This record gives sequence, C-alpha cells and structure tokens, in this order.
Amino acid sequence: MPDLLAQDREWSAAMRAALAGDGAAYQRLLAALAPYLRNLCRRACARAGLSASEAEDAVQETLLAIHLKRHTWDSSQPLTPWLSAIARNKVIDMMRRRGRRAETDIADFENVLAAPPEAENVERELERQDALRLLDQLSGKQREAIEAVSIRGESLRDAAINLGVSEGALRVSVHRGLKALAELYRRMSD
Repeated sequence: MPDLLAQDREWSAAMRAALAGDGAAYQRLLAALAPYLRNLCRRACARAGLSASEAEDAVQETLLAIHLKRHTWDSSQPLTPWLSAIARNKVIDMMRRRGRRAETDIADFENVLAAPPEAENVERELERQDALRLLDQLSGKQREAIEAVSIRGESLRDAAINLGVSEGALRVSVHRGLKALAELYRRMSD
C-alpha cells in the first residue's frame, strides 16, 4: 500500500506541475502512467472477454481522455482514483460499442477506494454549503426540480407529480437549472 500512496503522490505532483505548464513533467507523467493503465485495462478487458489489442486501444483512449480532461482533475484529490475511473469508463465504452455487458470487479480498485480522512470531510461540508448557496440562486422552479431529482433522488415521474408539472416540463427545468448551475460555478471559480 505505501508504494501505491507514494506513487500517487508523485503522479499528483507531476500532474500539478503539468497543469502549471511544465511540459517535461507532463511527458514524464504520461510515460509513467502507461504501464499502470495498460495493466488496469488488460485485466478489465480479460474479464470482459476482450482481446489484448482491444486492451491496448482502451489504454490509448484513456491516455487521450486524460489529456483532454486533465483540467477537470481536482488537484486537492489523489490522482489514481481519477485515472482508474477514466480507464474503467473507457473499457465499459468499448464493451458497449460491441454490445457486451460491463461488469467490474471492485477488487481491482480496493487500493483507490479508501475512506476519506476527517480533513476531507470538512472540505466536503464546505463544498456542500457552496453548492447550496449556488442552488439558492436558481429560480424557484429550477431549484425545486433539481432538489427533487438530483438531491432527493426522486424519479422524474414522482417528482413531476409532487411538483404538479408534466415530466417534460420537469426535464426542461432540471436541464436549464443544471446549465445555470454550471455557469454560476464557472463564474465563482474564475
């Protein structure tokens, strides 16, 4: 376990440097990640009955996704769970394209699914409070729709009945509300 933690700290530092514009750190990071991702994708593809060449395709798609989405990584979080999620999703995407059902054994991810330390709980509470403040800035209909569907987890049908609107109107409110939240978050982050 300590090796994985040390490795994650090293990769996280390299990603932070890369995000700050250090191209050499980014190249070193991608070279270091390739064997890790190749191992992850090979195991997932083998379980799914996909070939070794498909596993290599998954590695390449994962590396491309990392490159395109690197700005979405939360630098206060470990990098390995973010990488593993991207790799897992790329393998699942491959299986979907081939019409196969995706099943993932969580044992492969036991080292990256650790419970968050107490300090992270405080940070999550602050993030929750920020989210609630953003939610308060939405119109009444949008806020109610998002609270019902996204926060309380009600089905569209149940939420529409409870709010006295059609499912279509509820979908529109949720969509517009999420779009407005994204814009508010962008403004808050700038």
